[in-house]
Amino acid sequence: MANNSFRGSKHGRHGEANHEGEFSCSLQELRSLMELRGAESLTKIQECYGDVNGLCARLRTSPVEGLDGNSEDIDRRKQEFGQNLIPPKKPKTFVQLVWEALQDVTLIILEVAAIISLGLSFYSPPDAGRQNCGSAAGGVEEESEAEAGWIEGAAILLSVVCVVLVTAFNDWSKEKQFRGLQSRIEQEQKFTVVRGGQVIQIQVSELVVGDIAQVKYGDLLPTDGVLIQSNDLKIDESSLTGESDHVKKSLDRDPMLLSGTHVMEGSGKMLVTAVGVNSQTGIILMLLGASEEEKKKEERKKKEKMDKKRKSKDGASVEMTPLNEDGEPEKKTSLPKKEKSVLQGKLTKMTVQIGKAGLFMSALTVIILIVRFLIDTFWIQAVPWNTECIPIYVQFLVKFFIIGVTVLVVAVPEGLPLAVTISLAYSVKKMMKDNNLVRHLDACETMGNATAICSDKTGTLTMNRMTVVQTYIAGRYYKKVPEPDLIPAKILELLITGIGVNCAYTTKIMPPEKEGGLARQVGNKTECALLGLSIKLHRDYQTIRNEIPEEKLFKVYTFNSVRKSMSTVLKMHDGSYRMYSKGASEILLRKCCKILTASGEAKAFKPRDRDDLVKKVIEPMASEGLRTICLAYRDFPAADGEPEWDEEAHILTNLTCIAVVGIEDPVRPEVPEAIRKCQRAGITVRMVTGDNINTARAIATKCGILQPGDDFLCMEGKEFNRRIHNELGEIEQERIDKIWPKLRVLARSSPTDKHTLVKGIIDSTVLEQRQVVAVTGDGTNDGPALKKADVGFAMGIAGTDVAKEASDIILTDDNFTSIVKAVMWGRNVYDSISKFLQFQLTVNVVAVIVAFTGACITQDSPLKAVQMLWVNLIMDTFASLALATEPPTEALLLRNPYGRNKPLISRTMMKNILGHAIYQLTIIFTLLFIGEKIFDIDSGRNAPLHAPPSEHYTIVFNTFVLMQIFNELNARKIHGERNVFEGIFKNPIFCSIVLGTLVTQLVSSVPTSWLRFLKTAGHGTQQDEISEDELEEMKDLDEIDHAEMELKRGQVLWCRGLNRIQTQNFPPPLDPKLFSFIFQIRVVNAFRDSVSPYEGLETPESRSSIHNFMSHPEFRIEDSEPQIPLIDEVEGEEEAPTKRNSIDASRSGLIPPNSAGLPPCPGSPLHSLETSL
Repeated sequence: MANNSFRGSKHGRHGEANHEGEFSCSLQELRSLMELRGAESLTKIQECYGDVNGLCARLRTSPVEGLDGNSEDIDRRKQEFGQNLIPPKKPKTFVQLVWEALQDVTLIILEVAAIISLGLSFYSPPDAGRQNCGSAAGGVEEESEAEAGWIEGAAILLSVVCVVLVTAFNDWSKEKQFRGLQSRIEQEQKFTVVRGGQVIQIQVSELVVGDIAQVKYGDLLPTDGVLIQSNDLKIDESSLTGESDHVKKSLDRDPMLLSGTHVMEGSGKMLVTAVGVNSQTGIILMLLGASEEEKKKEERKKKEKMDKKRKSKDGASVEMTPLNEDGEPEKKTSLPKKEKSVLQGKLTKMTVQIGKAGLFMSALTVIILIVRFLIDTFWIQAVPWNTECIPIYVQFLVKFFIIGVTVLVVAVPEGLPLAVTISLAYSVKKMMKDNNLVRHLDACETMGNATAICSDKTGTLTMNRMTVVQTYIAGRYYKKVPEPDLIPAKILELLITGIGVNCAYTTKIMPPEKEGGLARQVGNKTECALLGLSIKLHRDYQTIRNEIPEEKLFKVYTFNSVRKSMSTVLKMHDGSYRMYSKGASEILLRKCCKILTASGEAKAFKPRDRDDLVKKVIEPMASEGLRTICLAYRDFPAADGEPEWDEEAHILTNLTCIAVVGIEDPVRPEVPEAIRKCQRAGITVRMVTGDNINTARAIATKCGILQPGDDFLCMEGKEFNRRIHNELGEIEQERIDKIWPKLRVLARSSPTDKHTLVKGIIDSTVLEQRQVVAVTGDGTNDGPALKKADVGFAMGIAGTDVAKEASDIILTDDNFTSIVKAVMWGRNVYDSISKFLQFQLTVNVVAVIVAFTGACITQDSPLKAVQMLWVNLIMDTFASLALATEPPTEALLLRNPYGRNKPLISRTMMKNILGHAIYQLTIIFTLLFIGEKIFDIDSGRNAPLHAPPSEHYTIVFNTFVLMQIFNELNARKIHGERNVFEGIFKNPIFCSIVLGTLVTQLVSSVPTSWLRFLKTAGHGTQQDEISEDELEEMKDLDEIDHAEMELKRGQVLWCRGLNRIQTQNFPPPLDPKLFSFIFQIRVVNAFRDSVSPYEGLETPESRSSIHNFMSHPEFRIEDSEPQIPLIDEVEGEEEAPTKRNSIDASRSGLIPPNSAGLPPCPGSPLHSLETSL
């Protein structure tokens, strides 16, 4: 017998419900009990406990009253049987994320280059060798510069560290955000339990063993339990067993309910017997976790004993594979999503192409540099091979390698993944405010490409606040709810009792939260409308429920999508049965053979009467957009014996119609405008509803889905199925293709129809573009359609756990306008990435060409590795943040979706990129090749190895960076708009980043000559520190070799200090010998006359450049200081001069004729050299 099967008395066990003392049932006992199924479990319960009530007694709980909710008791249960929590998988530590970020190939190449560069900077080859290694090596650095040689390697390493930390921090915060999101979803999950005789909702994590939980259609069971009472309960256990057939649960067949399974039909009560890690789902998850740990250990052992245990380990890994797949649901679930995402596919493809191009360019650069060096050194200069020169040649190779890596670094847009992540994470955060809880990041961007939305009607397009507005009762059609005295008492009694018992007991009308507000509707909204009707008729449904508690219901046929009706059977005092039914009017009226009249008596209800009723009552109601519900009853006399309750078709006939009611669910006021926006944005909105076709058409017209005069299709599920199936009953894609482009409303549809429609649209090849479909759903049966769709929207309020589980985005307010916001954000993500791409690719194209051309023509990249990393790190990271956080505008909804085949870089973007690249290259090459003439400075080209930075290249770099900063403004628009400043102040992040980058760049390149306070550091004490004796000593030396001159420690420090200040503060690269020479002259002359007649004066002609000093004809060199031999004389006049600005000192003097005993006057270049900082 499939009756309600509740066997507990109301008071029988309450005496021992919360009896102090230990539980006479162990955790292990319960675990082994829950592993049994079907008849085995029944036998075990009968043998060990007598029945379920015996088990309740052992667990100190009451099947009717539940636990008393005492916190001590709850805590004790948590200690004894565990909490209902499954410990989450350990998140990756920050160190692990850093290690992962370091695996990037580009970064590894950079690290290697930096370490080699760093190592070589500390190695200084012997001087003698350098002079014979070709002119390129001739001007190798001074001692002071050698000490600064490590800076480049260290700066590259520092940049790598920054990139890694930014990436790792980003991943860490993303993971943290996801965990927060997950815990938030978990906190929102509540379950209905009975505690202290009250039905309350508690958080799923608060459930304990011994709780009495109410289960109903659509629930995802959070714990294991044993059934106490059931109404037609069917469970989908496929998540545990893989069997798709629904399992019928009842006390006399299979009372075991398992966590992680879905309630597909019916309702009931269960005793919670296992929670958290002890429940069936928990046990499996813990096994998976353990298997992962084992696998890691196995891998470690494998590394140690690779050869010995290869076979056995292979076997182990094969066994573990499926477990591992299940154990890492993130990976598993994200795979199909990644295939789906339009943007991801395009970006991956483009990144690979850019990477290949960059690799090619960098390899070419290195080859050209090496070949050029070899030809120049060994052929043109005809330098013989010398083993002593190998370290110097290696230094050159490293320099070329670093330039090559620079080109690669510039070419690879590593800011791109960061931009995508920032953009998505920012959008997801902001979408929360727009009532979109995004569960899968990619869904956010996919939504921007949506071309079709299949929406539910109830609650999404309408307010989901049902009210009965029209009735047909006792033979009369009322346009408003009638007064109770107009209805015969007998009919009123039947109506109120039918509504009270034949609506789920979890559905209630609650008092309003705020005074003067509307009463709160809890539970099924259609049932709430009927309960509202009983209140309007001045009757209290709760009184009837108190008289007939849920336990006394004999049999319940719960509502499902096949029946489209619900029936409840009561056993009367005389042994007869009465069944109350409610359901869709056109379905239930066909099963009625009588109808109650004005006198309160039943009269025959023939097919002709039914047609009349449909025409005169149901169609007028439906045309006004009302949902029509028929209420009926049937008596089963005791004399006929007990009916065969399982024969549903036989039971649900010969009904007597009580009334037909028209329920209105008003359209949300903001929906018509939202649908208009969608249509303007090139998105087709279709309504898929279980309501009848007239109601659906009326609502669709009110919403604007159907326009008067359109030739779009509205059809019912039956008609749709008939048209899409062939003679063999198979669905044909061609048939669907004939229907879906014009279909706008699908009424009386089952969840299968919804899934078929979604699949048909996605698989269709009728249109050029593959359709991107979004679907809304709230019911358990919507799961397949939500999963199949590109983006599934579940209802946060009305949605079941199953629907939420299958969805990508949860609408926290169940409102269609939130979907439009999701479209806007999705398009904004796509546009943000495009903006960043436009910016990034301009930087890349220009930088690659400049680095490549510069390296090939001048043997050195005008943009150094460190500078490029600065551009890459600061510009790209911050630009991605600036451009990825642009807020969306309504203008995004004025264009059609991009579609899957449209290239990521549009023609307009390409035009912008190339136009800017040409403009920037023109300026940079002009500065590079004739900049020294324009600004009257020394050329920075053809510098020897380790030459100090030049003013020339500093100008090139600054110009390059500033052009990028201003290009960031241009990148804000990608659709050819003229005004790039429009709405710029709406994005404070953008403004602050642009200003910040600008200020940082300006500060980092302030000339040291502006920092006058540093002068004193080098010049303040020179007269005190060198005595005249020492100077005489210096004069008497026959040969001065600056590199090997033995001075006292203080002098060395002073020399180095001054020398370093001078070398570092002459931006143009100067020959170290020239410095050495000038320095010596300055030392000798500084003390000839302590007071200069020109002291303190500075003429406008004063220059801080040797370039200037060489170009003044009045400074002729006369050999007036014979006691100071010139370095070049010592080393041999026949040697070729060094390349950059070197002076053949044997043919030119440095002291003006009148300067025998005077220091250089303030206006002279020597003074200028001395004071230049």
